[in-house]
Amino acid sequence: MSLRIAIPDMVSPSYFPIIAAVELGFMRKEGLDATIELIFPVTRTYEQLRDGVVDYVGGSAHAPLYAFRNWEGCRLIGALAQKMYWFLVMRSDMKIERGDLSCVRGLRIGAAPGPVDGLKRMLALAGIDPQKDVTIGPVPGDAGAGVSFGVAAAKALGDGKIDGFWANGMGAEVAVRQGVGTRVLDARRGEGPAGAVDFTFPGLVTTTTRLERDPAEVAAVVRALVATQKALKANPDIATEAAARVFPAYETSIIAELIRRDAPFYDAAISRESVDAMNAFARDMGLLSGPSSYEQVVASSMAPVWNA
Repeated sequence: MSLRIAIPDMVSPSYFPIIAAVELGFMRKEGLDATIELIFPVTRTYEQLRDGVVDYVGGSAHAPLYAFRNWEGCRLIGALAQKMYWFLVMRSDMKIERGDLSCVRGLRIGAAPGPVDGLKRMLALAGIDPQKDVTIGPVPGDAGAGVSFGVAAAKALGDGKIDGFWANGMGAEVAVRQGVGTRVLDARRGEGPAGAVDFTFPGLVTTTTRLERDPAEVAAVVRALVATQKALKANPDIATEAAARVFPAYETSIIAELIRRDAPFYDAAISRESVDAMNAFARDMGLLSGPSSYEQVVASSMAPVWNA
């Protein structure tokens, strides 16, 4: 029986290491028969993990809290990459200065459930009320089968349906290359308010039941992830081969460049500092009711695999 690995956004660099782990055969090298499935949005993705529909999820590391109260029943088993990984993109005709979060006042911003948390918290830290000062909501067409949220957001921006969006690197790149959008903020590279870069990161998650029942399988999945990260760092061009099976032609043609940019962040290790920062963010957003230890969030038994 195939392992079912779900991600909330397919045509995107956000969760690409786990896509490549399947498409480039790294899972097979570990003796695993695995498939990648798109389940949008990330809140539903984690609900499907909780309900036993899928076996693993690659998604926002803080978002399991939408389905697993106070981390009960799940564990992070590795980072797909480090740091918060979304971009704020605004209409190019607005001529907005890089890093200017105040530009969103009075405008329509597209953002998906889960990722929107990072934007809302950044706005609050910048003195902007995300409920009153800006309209944040879904992007038209973002829930279609096989649709990338970011690519759908870029299209909606070009069509004038929104004034900006908060989404993945693919959506940002498409909007910029088409001339309809301007990158205003790159969260991963520290362009938001102090501390925002560590609100969350793309993580790989499974249930505590699976960890207890088959730790060898879980370790094999993580080994495949680590091997994939190393391969992508060594040669980002192999991303094109992996994407060709699941991406449209245009997005396939630019994925290697996006992976080359993100490769320095490819490290599966999850530090205590990153968990502390993420938990603080989750408490600020009302997703976590109190303190949670590192061991309540992370399967620390995977540390030898991260560092192999």
